[in-house]
Amino acid sequence: MQSQNYTSPKAVAPIESRIPQDCAGLRLDIALARVFSDFSRSRLQRWIGDGYVLLDGVEATAKSKVWGGEQVTLRVPDLAQGEQVLPENIPMQVVYEDAAVIVVNKPPGLVVHPGNGHRTGTLQNALLHYDDRLGLVPRCGIVHRLDKDTSGLMVVARTLGAHADLVRQLQARTVHRHYWALVQGHVRDDLTIEAPIGRHPTQRTRMAVVSGGRPALTHMMIVERFPCHTWIECRLETGRTHQIRVHLLHLGFPLAGDPVYGGRKIRLDVHSQQALGSFGRQALHAFRLGLVHPQSGNPMAWEIPMAPDMATLMTALRGARHDA
Repeated sequence: MQSQNYTSPKAVAPIESRIPQDCAGLRLDIALARVFSDFSRSRLQRWIGDGYVLLDGVEATAKSKVWGGEQVTLRVPDLAQGEQVLPENIPMQVVYEDAAVIVVNKPPGLVVHPGNGHRTGTLQNALLHYDDRLGLVPRCGIVHRLDKDTSGLMVVARTLGAHADLVRQLQARTVHRHYWALVQGHVRDDLTIEAPIGRHPTQRTRMAVVSGGRPALTHMMIVERFPCHTWIECRLETGRTHQIRVHLLHLGFPLAGDPVYGGRKIRLDVHSQQALGSFGRQALHAFRLGLVHPQSGNPMAWEIPMAPDMATLMTALRGARHDA
């Protein structure tokens, strides 16, 4: 063990506990996984190595043996600082919140995570401003994402326990995500597409249906047929990047307004063409979200109206005509 001359890395307020007697003889990392069950063992091992864990006031190694009764101090690193994400006062519509989760209605044009070209001004920056305790949770609690120009519902985990549970639910496909989509062409019947999605073989910024891609399953139900378009509801079984956009293009029904997967443009009357041109994004809106609450275990669901810009587009395209 190292000496007690200890300077903690940047961290939040420490969490203190004692090693239970029934952990006697175990390695420290195994014992900690029982004491701090919100954290994975691999994360705890990393934190031990980085000096975030004290055993009776001194640093230890993951392989150190414990005998029960030792005081353990865990200084949880500020995960948001580690990812260099800063809080920003960005307007955010909260649909629901409690101690475990926040449900937000993401507007079109808002990037979810900081990345190349979008280091600031993202939903993650907004969340950290809304609740600085989200810095304790990976990616400020974001467990799934929407594309920049897709609007609608997202759930955010407020605690590590909620984060782990929601990730598990996503993997188990028990999170229900429903989208409204406006597509080019006439969809004749409800349908389900199961086709693997991976990186496009030649255009690396795009995704595509490719052999060897990750399994992807989307259910599609017709809501209303327009003269040149169809309003459909899409329900995701999986959550691949650009899944709905790629599956719809593969079926020959690209999303209206999609700048990347839009396919061949339809020649429309001037009024309808102007409406599409001013819309400026893919016509996709996540309107319903259902899950099992990570603390209570009760099923919960939220539903929001159509995004205003998409509702305006639909009104215009209900009277669309092909331009001869």
